[in-house]
Amino acid sequence: MKNIHSTAIVNPEAKLGENLSVGPYAIIEADVEIGNDCVIGPHAVLYSGARIGNRVKISQGASVANLPQDLKFSGEPTLFIIGDDTVIREFATLHRGTKDTGKSQVGKNCLLMAYSHIPHDCVIGDNCIIANSVQIGGHSHIEDWVIIGGLAGLHQFSRVGEHSMIAGAAKITQDVPPYILAVNDPAEFGGLNVVGLRRRGFKAEDIQTLKEAYKYLYDKSLNVTQALKIIESKFADNIYVQKMLKFLEGTTRGIVGK
Repeated sequence: MKNIHSTAIVNPEAKLGENLSVGPYAIIEADVEIGNDCVIGPHAVLYSGARIGNRVKISQGASVANLPQDLKFSGEPTLFIIGDDTVIREFATLHRGTKDTGKSQVGKNCLLMAYSHIPHDCVIGDNCIIANSVQIGGHSHIEDWVIIGGLAGLHQFSRVGEHSMIAGAAKITQDVPPYILAVNDPAEFGGLNVVGLRRRGFKAEDIQTLKEAYKYLYDKSLNVTQALKIIESKFADNIYVQKMLKFLEGTTRGIVGK
């Protein structure tokens, strides 16, 4: 069953799942695919290239798969992919990829709050919360279980590690390692995201190990190379430290607060 309001404009070539609700004045273009049990709010626009999973809710005025704000874009067909059970709140703007990657993507069970912006060639992992008016630069990669506070700004090509939290209005110009708090403008290391890790079932001994590892990383008497050698020698058998080290190996722009 499909409940499509009479004022909505839905291209007949769009692929629509079952139990779909489309509100007044919504627009769905031709090259759009929508899964089952989705809700598309009034005045929302799903442009060609939108790929929507199951049980996704898109609120009024949201824009999905609009053209990227990138001067190199030349009209090539690209995608914006949204995973199952994600909620897109009102007036969020989600731009599809360029030929560099071919897509932008938001994972499963995410919440993108009002006026947030997900740009071209950006990847958002699963279970992320992007709060009101967060502005993210193109080609950014945000891993699973990240929370970004309202009005935060992330430079293009930003990398944010899993289970980290960025404070409201923080300014991110370097990578945010996993499991930490990033605070202030410019962003600084605000300690381990202890509350978040506990809520997600991390063991006390793993939290303590990560605390000790990050104490070395942010020791002012050590540079990053020196700190990583110590961390690897002391804690390399811990799975979360392994993920931390892997993330840091991929850093080319430095890390916040270091």
